[in-house]
Amino acid sequence: MATLIKERRIVADSWHLLERGPKGELPEVPARGDVVVPLALWLERRDGLLSRAEKGTLGVWLDANDGPEALAADVRSFPLIAVNFPKFGDGRGYSIARLLRERYGFKGELRAIGDVLHDHLFFMYQCGFDAFALREDQDPQEALSAFNTFSDGYQTSVLRPVPLFRRRLAAGKS
Repeated sequence: MATLIKERRIVADSWHLLERGPKGELPEVPARGDVVVPLALWLERRDGLLSRAEKGTLGVWLDANDGPEALAADVRSFPLIAVNFPKFGDGRGYSIARLLRERYGFKGELRAIGDVLHDHLFFMYQCGFDAFALREDQDPQEALSAFNTFSDGYQTSVLRPVPLFRRRLAAGKS
């Protein structure tokens, strides 16, 4: 089991991420266990995967080019949705996270996977991620300090829907 950061703690990961094969073929789903399937697999085999619920928990993962609207009707079916960052400079996953939390009301675990660096954890957290599967070369213990990089944010976020200047005005500060 890989380790990950979840709710600002290092924990063991019981989920198995199913990936496409080398030619893009969809993976086979094991009979038992907690699995995270690619969106394409969910869309192709939705009914069969729903009936698997008594054999293990099911999550789904989105690539950066997948739209979260594909899960809109099913978002409450998943205890975990993962968003893949194919490279650290690709910011589409931040938008996907905010849409899942704010527009589609996802309340479960939202996990960042792929090229996840400790430098980005603070910003990912602000967008609604609460679990982070760090890249192998990242030290999870060191990465925990990233959540305290900034004391506050100017922008709105999933955590703070009101920008800093409005919060200061409301508090009577200038």
